[in-house]
Amino acid sequence: MKKRNIAKVLVGVMVLSSLATFPVAADAKQPYIALGADLKDDERAKVLELLGVTEDDLSNYEVDTVTNAEEHEYLDSYLSADVIGSRALSSVKVEEKGDGNGIKVTTKNISYCTTGMYQNSLATAGVKNADVVVAGPFNISGTAALVGTIKAYNTMTGEVLKPENVEAATNELVVTSQLGESMGDQEKAEQLIGAVKDVIVGEEISDPEQIDKTIDDTAAKLDISISPEEKAQIANLMTKIADLDLDVDDLQEQVGGLYDKLKDLGLDLSVDEEQVEGFFANLGVWFSNMWDRIRHYFQ
Repeated sequence: MKKRNIAKVLVGVMVLSSLATFPVAADAKQPYIALGADLKDDERAKVLELLGVTEDDLSNYEVDTVTNAEEHEYLDSYLSADVIGSRALSSVKVEEKGDGNGIKVTTKNISYCTTGMYQNSLATAGVKNADVVVAGPFNISGTAALVGTIKAYNTMTGEVLKPENVEAATNELVVTSQLGESMGDQEKAEQLIGAVKDVIVGEEISDPEQIDKTIDDTAAKLDISISPEEKAQIANLMTKIADLDLDVDDLQEQVGGLYDKLKDLGLDLSVDEEQVEGFFANLGVWFSNMWDRIRHYFQ
């Protein structure tokens, strides 16, 4: 039922991994708009209205399109043409912001991807400090907008995001979307994936058994039930994320709203300072005792 939506998400993996070939704008601060190439005139007008710009305003933006041809170029070897679809409609406006802004996402006429899903996946991709507005001419999935957002970030900043980060980010969006659909609760899906990712990155977990345990423990804390198949999907995603050079502080700064929600639920993912102090105090005692034993031995 959602194969078309998933197909458009997956466009991000192939398109984004090739972004080194995209030109870099002379003005790194110039905002960016990517429009679905298959918008009809009335649909284009509606999208621009939702994005808060007029045709005349477009001269102040770096403007690009996301085409269905791009989708086929990067996905034909993986998916059948009927699954990929024939129209690119979702559009996006991206503005680079200063440090401390984080990733802020607003969606309009987008049904399948929530703001949290976009924020989480973009943070994994390596996007930082950007305001993003995703819009459709009518109620659509919005998954293809991920392509435009990453194209925008690369063009504006001149920073080509690592293909492995982009692939993991797209995988994350797919897994989270599928999980949200299965659970009937998109927000809970966001929270589960975000919380597990925080622990995996923060504690530098890469062992498969520890990843499985982290998923089980986090799901239990959030009172979420997942199937063995869903757990396997999450574990596969987290194995990819564990291999990335991500910083947990950056993740929390870029997607602050998610972690605030988790804390409101009583799930504080930060390291307890008292536990840290206690650990080092115990470590100091251990070294002291060890030194006493060594000194006693030589005496």
